[in-house]
Amino acid sequence: MKLLIFTRTTDYRHASIAEGVVALRGLAEAAGLDAHVSQDAGCFTPESLASFRAVVWLSTSGDVLDPTQRTAFERFIRAGGSYVGVHSASATLLDWPFYGELVGARFVGHPPLQLGRLVVEDREHPATAHLGTEWNREDEWYAFDQNPRPHVRVLISVDESSYAGGRMGDHPLVWCRELGSARSFYSALGHSPGDYQDPDFLLHLAGGLAWATGAPLASPALRL
Repeated sequence: MKLLIFTRTTDYRHASIAEGVVALRGLAEAAGLDAHVSQDAGCFTPESLASFRAVVWLSTSGDVLDPTQRTAFERFIRAGGSYVGVHSASATLLDWPFYGELVGARFVGHPPLQLGRLVVEDREHPATAHLGTEWNREDEWYAFDQNPRPHVRVLISVDESSYAGGRMGDHPLVWCRELGSARSFYSALGHSPGDYQDPDFLLHLAGGLAWATGAPLASPALRL
C-alpha cells in the first residue's frame, strides 16, 4: 500500500516540513506503507494517483495544483482515495470549493505561538486514544473561516481561555469525516520542528494515518 507525502508550498513554508517528512516516513514504514515524498505537482495525474491509498498534505500552502491536477485529485478522492491534512494544509488552494469541503474549514489566521490547553473530545479514534482528556502543548492555534463541527467528527478542540488571541469560541482543531468511500483527517497541530520528535504527537499522526488508510496503527517506538 502506497502513501504520497506532498509538501509543495507557494506561500509560507514551514521550517518543520523536513522533520515532518522524516517522521511520516518512519510512521509509514512502521505501518507497512510505502511512502513517497514529493513537492512536484506533476504527480497529480490519474495514472500516478491511482497507485496511492492516500495523500498526506504536509504543511502545504498556497495554489499548489493547476486545474488539470485539481481534477485528477478530485477524481482520486471521489473514487475512494483518502486525504490527511497537517497544519497549513488548511491554508492551501483557498479558491477551490472542493478542497475546502475535503479539509472541512479554511485557515484565516493565528495568534503568536504559545501554550494552550487542548480538550480531547473523542478518545475512541486511533489519533486520540493514547491521550488523556486534556493535552497541554504549544502551537499557533489556527482560526478558521467556519466552525466545521456540524459537518465533521471533532476529535480535539482548544480552550480559548487558555491562550491569548482566540476568536472562534467553540474551536475545533482536529477532526475527521467520510466523503462517500473516501476518508479525510485533518490536524491543525504540527507547526514546530520539535513536534515531530514528540511521541504523543507522532502517535496522533500515526492514528490519523491508520484511520485514513486502513493500515495498522504504527508503534510509538519509531525509527526516526
